[in-house]
Amino acid sequence: MGGVLRAETLWVETFTGLRFGAFQRLLKVVRECGGNGPMMGRPWCLPLAERVLLVAVYYRTNLTMRQLAPLFGVSPATVCE
Repeated sequence: MGGVLRAETLWVETFTGLRFGAFQRLLKVVRECGGNGPMMGRPWCLPLAERVLLVAVYYRTNLTMRQLAPLFGVSPATVCE
């Protein structure tokens, strides 16, 4: 099952309250601070942009991890990562 939310203008602005430009700047800062990590071990299920979107949606909406999981097409365990 694929998720509904993607790091696209409509979804970012609707679910995070951030303008897309602000989200892009946030993503750039996370990337520069090593947001993708050393890439050792198991690969991420979601790309960095969608992981940042997931965290922003989590903080803005206060949805549970079980509620966020189907929006992104991943398991609740993946949301916990």
